[in-house]
Amino acid sequence: MLAALAGETRSRPPFWLMRQAGRYLPEYRELRAKAGSFLDLCYNPDFAVEVTLQPLRRYGMDAAILFSDILVVPHALGQPLAYLEGEGPKLDPIRSAAELSRLSRDRFHQTLEPVYETVRRLTTAIPANASPDTTLIGFAGAPWTIACYMVEGGGSKEYAHVKRWAYGDPAGFARLIDLLVEVTADYLCAQIEAGAEVVQLFDSWAGVLPIGPFRRWVIEPTRRIVALVKARHPDTPIIGFPRGAGHAYQDYVADSGVDAVGLDTTVSPLWAARNLQTRLPVQGNLDPILLATGGKALCEGAAEILEAFCDRPYVFNLGHGVIQTTPPEHVGALADQIRRWPERG
Repeated sequence: MLAALAGETRSRPPFWLMRQAGRYLPEYRELRAKAGSFLDLCYNPDFAVEVTLQPLRRYGMDAAILFSDILVVPHALGQPLAYLEGEGPKLDPIRSAAELSRLSRDRFHQTLEPVYETVRRLTTAIPANASPDTTLIGFAGAPWTIACYMVEGGGSKEYAHVKRWAYGDPAGFARLIDLLVEVTADYLCAQIEAGAEVVQLFDSWAGVLPIGPFRRWVIEPTRRIVALVKARHPDTPIIGFPRGAGHAYQDYVADSGVDAVGLDTTVSPLWAARNLQTRLPVQGNLDPILLATGGKALCEGAAEILEAFCDRPYVFNLGHGVIQTTPPEHVGALADQIRRWPERG
């Protein structure tokens, strides 16, 4: 994983999967039931370490991603957060600059200390449960995506509240983004100092913005976070994942400063190989529904992506996270196919 992110082309690509530790695994569901709430699962290092390790024991991925959630950042800033069964996350929305006074950094790192402890424990738990070459990935949500949740109060289809604030009061909205840039950089640095070897910025809702606002609220905050993290940890690779960016991926790659870019499902592998992979390593982008489908469709879909990307630095992944209905044996079949790749099937 680290070699690929450093620009080396491997005989077979390293692989990991977004949401590789999650509800599709029976052992995860069992532990989730013991934990109580989802936040209790995230904030209990015993549970979070175990969940992180579960897919490694089954499939031997080349990287483990810390088990946590992007919304621990607004929660650590004091925004009430709950996860409702069947509804997803719910936050008390913040919809104007005047309401930013409800947020505070005073207990930010104290609240997130269990996450840092999980990272510290994983630095010894991963070599004991997987290959010693397995890379530990930390992560955070990018400011635009976190702001979407904070302003909308949860998921959204139209993103009307957050866009109205960003368009109607850009100076006031910039205060929220500035705060998120600073605390997100601190959060990623704390994960690196605890032992994360790579970090990824998830900008899950980047694609809902037109190109001008995309540059202002996606690319520029990412560039600032990368600069802040690199000032303290210049050798730690940073992967950006601006989901839904379309052709704006080119601007993101050119101007954000990330070391590698994650591709969503909609990006053509051939286009990305010509326009992005010539500039930096890429990661992605199998459709999670193909993984859930399995069989010939999965095998052909994975082969197409491997053929497109394997001649340059590349990390195999999905175009989004593993979905809940994915049979675990399909993940095993994909792992076997990737490992056999030099044999071309």
